Parts: sequence; structure tokens; C-alpha cells
Amino acid sequence: MESVCPSTSRPTLHLLCGKIAAGKSTLAHQLSQQIGAVIISEDAWLGHLFAEEMHEVADYVRCAGKLRNAMTPHLISLLQCGVSVVLDFPANTVGQRQWMKAVIQSAACEHQLHFLDVPDEECKARLHARNAAGQHDFAATDAQFALISSYFVAPHHDEGFNIVTHG
Repeated sequence: MESVCPSTSRPTLHLLCGKIAAGKSTLAHQLSQQIGAVIISEDAWLGHLFAEEMHEVADYVRCAGKLRNAMTPHLISLLQCGVSVVLDFPANTVGQRQWMKAVIQSAACEHQLHFLDVPDEECKARLHARNAAGQHDFAATDAQFALISSYFVAPHHDEGFNIVTHG
């Protein structure tokens, strides 16, 4: 895809890796305010487009794949126009990160992969509080946390990302 916007700066794509309720969306908002970047949130888009279709993890996988396909040219265009983006999509598996790496390469942009290394017990406590507050697009159960976490793969430097670890 060729950009219609000549870029005079090197925009940055900020990626987020961490288990459910590790604080990815909170960090996304902090980064956006600090650097003046646009946030694109998977949860918000999935909630608006596919909420009625998502009941199981397999539904999430299907709908998230559709969303990634739709967002790819948009992300590349924003980055090529010089707009930094905080991509509030999980970078939690090698496959998810490969998609993100392809976006980085196509857009020829800078990037940072923010890894939130938070213990499961803390994530579950945050998840329970988040579910009780009812202010999140999706309320995951403990069983869903365990299932989704079983697919989690921490990022490795040999994947070629600029990793910033948050404890």
C-alpha cells in the first residue's frame, strides 16, 4: 500500500503485551497522553462491531482476525502520514506479533513493544475489580483468563522488537 501522505517524521507504533488485566489499556492511555499518539483499541472496536457474536474464545479469535485485516491498511496509512499510534491490541502470541511486525515493516516506522510483566494473581485481582466495576467492554471469567493465558508467549528479543518491560 502506498501512502498518500508524505511523512516528515518517523512515527512510532507502540505495541502492548501482557495478560488479561495486566494494565495494557491503562498504559495505552498514559502513552497516548505523554506522546500525543492516537489509540486504536481492539476491545472498543470488537465491542462495537461484534459484541453479539462473541461468546467463546473461538468467537474472539474469528472476530479479532477480521478486525486485524480491516485495520492493517488503516494503521499503515496513519503511520506513513507521520501519526504515532498506540495499538491497544494484545501482542501476546508470536502470531499476533508477526502481524504487528508486518505492519511495522510496511509502514517503515519506529516501534516499541511494551511488555507488562505482571503476575497472574495480580492480573486476576484486577480482572475481578474490573468486572465488578462493569466499565470494560468485556468481562472475562477466571476460566477464560486461564484458557487465554495458556496461549500467552512472552516476547523474546530474537523476534526483532524493541522491548520495553514494565514490572
